[in-house]
Amino acid sequence: MKKVELLSPVGNMETLPFAIHNGCDAVYFAGKKFGARKFANNFDEEEIVEAIKYCHLYGVKAYITVNTLMFDDELDEVLEYIDFLHKSNVDAIIMQDIGLIKKVHEIFPNLEIHISTQSHNHNDEGIKFFENLGATRVVLDREMSLDEIKRLDTKLEKEVFVHGALCVSYSGCCLFSSMNGGRSGNRGECVASCRLKYELYKNDEKIKTNGEYLLSTKELNTLNHIKELIEAGIASFKIEGRMKSPEYVGFVTRLYRMIIDKYYNNEDMTLNEEDLYNLKKLYNREFTEGYLFNKFGKELMNIKSPNHLGVELGQVIEYNKKYITIKLTDDVKQEDGIRLPNNEGMILNRIYNKKLLLVNKLQKGDILVIDNKVNLKEKGTVLKTIDKNLMDELKKYDEKKIPVDIRIECKINKPIKIRIDDCWINNYETNVEKEYSMVEKATSSPTSVETIIKQVSKLGNTPLSVNDVIIEADDDIFVPIKDLNELRRMLADEFVELKRNKKKDYLKKEFEENIVTLKKEKVKINALVRNEEQLKTCLDNGINYIYTDNKDLYEKYKEKGNIYLKLPRVILKHSEYNNENLLITEIGALEKYKDNNNIIADYTINITNNETISLLNEKHAKLITLSPEITIDRLNNLIPNNNLEYIIYGTIELMIMKYCPLKMLVNKDQDKCNLCSLNDKYYLKDQNDNYYPVLNTKHYTHIMHKEPLDNINNIKLCLDKNINNFRIELLDETKEEIEYIIKKIKKELGE
Repeated sequence: MKKVELLSPVGNMETLPFAIHNGCDAVYFAGKKFGARKFANNFDEEEIVEAIKYCHLYGVKAYITVNTLMFDDELDEVLEYIDFLHKSNVDAIIMQDIGLIKKVHEIFPNLEIHISTQSHNHNDEGIKFFENLGATRVVLDREMSLDEIKRLDTKLEKEVFVHGALCVSYSGCCLFSSMNGGRSGNRGECVASCRLKYELYKNDEKIKTNGEYLLSTKELNTLNHIKELIEAGIASFKIEGRMKSPEYVGFVTRLYRMIIDKYYNNEDMTLNEEDLYNLKKLYNREFTEGYLFNKFGKELMNIKSPNHLGVELGQVIEYNKKYITIKLTDDVKQEDGIRLPNNEGMILNRIYNKKLLLVNKLQKGDILVIDNKVNLKEKGTVLKTIDKNLMDELKKYDEKKIPVDIRIECKINKPIKIRIDDCWINNYETNVEKEYSMVEKATSSPTSVETIIKQVSKLGNTPLSVNDVIIEADDDIFVPIKDLNELRRMLADEFVELKRNKKKDYLKKEFEENIVTLKKEKVKINALVRNEEQLKTCLDNGINYIYTDNKDLYEKYKEKGNIYLKLPRVILKHSEYNNENLLITEIGALEKYKDNNNIIADYTINITNNETISLLNEKHAKLITLSPEITIDRLNNLIPNNNLEYIIYGTIELMIMKYCPLKMLVNKDQDKCNLCSLNDKYYLKDQNDNYYPVLNTKHYTHIMHKEPLDNINNIKLCLDKNINNFRIELLDETKEEIEYIIKKIKKELGE
């Protein structure tokens, strides 16, 4: 049985040895560009080469993220970068952009591609799509339950997040950061809008909530479920944390390595309380077992704080302008980090005992006095967020050793022959052999077999350790100790270099451009509608394609115009459709319906470049709606005569969530909830007094933008850039408002 892979995050070179020497099987990291954690330190090209060699020395695989959406002016650069990664012996690249995935597999057919969770992977058809593009592994949506994962029917390896931060929105489906400041989560620039304060409103009334961070999730922790996860057939356990400290990465890796090994050794897998306590000290927003194990509402969310909570250090019992007095419930040391009841944090550079004498540590039960640098004016709980002792301890780790077998031959009048092999653990994949000086017959004191073995086994200053030694030696031989030492050093050095530089096959094919184009059609105005009045208004005003997610409306009006049924963004099992008009919003539906239906590819597929457009044309998309992340100036790069649609006006969906704030915050997590079927309007209000509509459809929550996108004044620019379909995304606009918008668009079109 193939063992599960433990995959650890690495944000910089400093973190790499912490991951490897604490027991990971593989690491994932990014270069300075094209990775979905742009604000991690990441690796320059020289560091990438060295990191891959360091990984391979220890038998660890190196995966590099190229998992952002690409614009056309970046494609040449990213292909050069991937060529560099391939030549540098990367084990796999992790990708999101569907057009780039296809292109990369065609150019580099033996380069392993893993599909990022950013590609919204949650059903058989979507995974089959990527299998057909040449992928070997898929990173599944964090919203999937273990039962749903078990039911997936795929040849691809399944990779699942088992620990770390959770996104509240389906990954790859969030435009919150992008639409509120131009920093795209799909391009590694997420500003964590979900970790900010919000208020919930019902119509015009504020709903009281027991916390302000209404979109903030707890941290995923599945240490108590390793057995179920392994036996579900998951290939790789992924730890989130490329923005975390080396000590965090090392400790979390160590815990998962320990529990995984205990499973395979049939040992007790219970996590001890000290390890769990230390894990909380390192980083936690409280822990959850996540959607993997069907946790919802309060079991998933921590709306009281988006920050690292640490553990309780004590209680503020007194304060004044100069000092804060704390009764300790845990030990404290100088240079520990704390967070006070007013949410202010600090490092304890000076600590006093109850006599106001400076000390460097105090124990549980003691009185701690600190300077009131933050103007604290309230009592309450003090949290320890950095434990200096723990951090110092975690900086130490035993360096991993590579077990080797040594074979020695010492025959009189023949050269000393020594061979070093990888042992069975590494499948004997590397070996070196050398001959040295002649073995002589001893004239007085022969060299014993024990002495030869002892000298050859002295590998202490190398990353190697002896697994087994086999020796064939004549009696009464003399071998100079210095010769044995010299030969051992040469062999060890050569073996290490071979491990570091072991090459895999590099294959690159010449690629001919094969752009599929469609005949350019007349300019059209299209619209997404949300109710019957909007639909009828659009029909009456000559709208060409009309999209609705209401199946009853679709069936009622589909014979009266170009009506398209908008399919959901999350589909665990696809319905059967034949000869229907479908607006496709996720990859699985594209794969399922491309051959037997008229399909339009929605912007939610994240269409940002010509490669993706070409791929969608090959899949028979009648129309292709560009991502709103493509700004007007980037339209210049699109190839003419593709049948493209651009959103010219409308309220964009910022998030789709499995989490329902209405059920948790209004209905108090009761099993029966029908709030979304009523006519009340719900909003999230941010700290800048912006209101974001909250919509619900079949157990999923949609957060809409605070205001309509309005590019109507840019229509002439769009026409110059080969766009001939313009979409209106309606939310709650009235008939009169719709007619005004259409009139304004037609005026810009010169009609």
